[in-house]
Amino acid sequence: MNYDRFVNCVSSRRQPSLVRDFSGQVTPDHVSFAGGCPNPDMFPFASVTVALKDGRNLKIDGDLLKKSLQYGSSEGLPELINWLKVMQKTLHNPPTWTNKPEQGGTELCITTGSQEALSKVCGMLLTNDDTIITNSYVYTGVLDNLRPMGVRFLTIESDESGMLPAALFKALSSFQPTHRPPRVIYIVPNAANPTGVTLTLERKELIYQIAKEFDLLIIEDDPYYFLQFNKSRIPSFLSLDTDGRVLRADSFSKVLSAGLRLGFLTGPKMLVHNVILHVQVSTMHCNMLSQVLVLQLLQIWGLEGFLEYTNKVSDFYQGQRDLMMESAHRWLNGLAEWNNPQGGMFLWIKLAGITDTYDLVMRKARDNKVLFVPGRAFLPDNTMPSPYVRASYSLPSQLQMDKGLKILAELLKNVER
Repeated sequence: MNYDRFVNCVSSRRQPSLVRDFSGQVTPDHVSFAGGCPNPDMFPFASVTVALKDGRNLKIDGDLLKKSLQYGSSEGLPELINWLKVMQKTLHNPPTWTNKPEQGGTELCITTGSQEALSKVCGMLLTNDDTIITNSYVYTGVLDNLRPMGVRFLTIESDESGMLPAALFKALSSFQPTHRPPRVIYIVPNAANPTGVTLTLERKELIYQIAKEFDLLIIEDDPYYFLQFNKSRIPSFLSLDTDGRVLRADSFSKVLSAGLRLGFLTGPKMLVHNVILHVQVSTMHCNMLSQVLVLQLLQIWGLEGFLEYTNKVSDFYQGQRDLMMESAHRWLNGLAEWNNPQGGMFLWIKLAGITDTYDLVMRKARDNKVLFVPGRAFLPDNTMPSPYVRASYSLPSQLQMDKGLKILAELLKNVER
């Protein structure tokens, strides 16, 4: 793989920080005058104890607390990185895991949620007038990141099984040479936000082959991987990646805590290294206390215990999905159509006879104290109309679901068509 052709001019000029490089080299045997680290003896914290719901406690004190409250390496806490590498090898077994860097050899770094990973990957690969390939409806965190950069969107038709490979191939084959050809696909493979669609393995294999043919990188944004309702879990793009063309963003936000802001990026070492160089001069590193806390939890559980826990989380959201579907059938039959999400936390609803849901959602529903997100919020051109609304079933109770969808039904019955 020639990674130089994918990295933009800003990212290609990044150089390692000599000062940041010292952060991972100091041992108790060193006499260090190099770092600008504050003395942890002057921090006011004596210990941190976190009670788990199973009755156990996580306690951080002494030298471990000093480490947790001090600057850390930009790659992330080494012990946590090693734990996550074992997990990624077990779950995805990337074919390029042991390759040399220039052959796509795999690396992993910790990020401040998967959002930081996405932001820095996009900032590395794309620039003004570049084109990114996406679904028709796209996660707003990526849209809001790329629009100010002047990035163009080549949207590909999808159905209930995800992006259509035939449509992708046709779009790439007929791409007009007035702009630089696309080099990147962005895709949420499981329980996509906003549509709830899960990409089938057959589609992934076909899309990967098209990426090989046109020499594309794939940004695999998979925060809902552990929220698949089918516990066997569909193999990832990373597990299919024989060339080193997949950058995979994972997150603990949906299963452990959103506020801990902990994610991780797995992909070709040469590209992950560029992301780390960006981290050095921006966030410097992910929250050290969060990293130590999650590491302690994972060490108590082990990989098997962690996966058992994520299955319980998935079961909860499946139950919420079922309740939401019941309410939708009760109130919206004949008034709307919706998918049957196989994971995640979103129901994607198409309102019958409505060209654009913006006014209905942003004015009428809000006036009745019911909140949805209008479909146009997820379009690359958010001035275009959309007949869809996104409804999250993660938080509402069954009573709230019934109340909210009943109000939506009443509003739809009164709409002039």
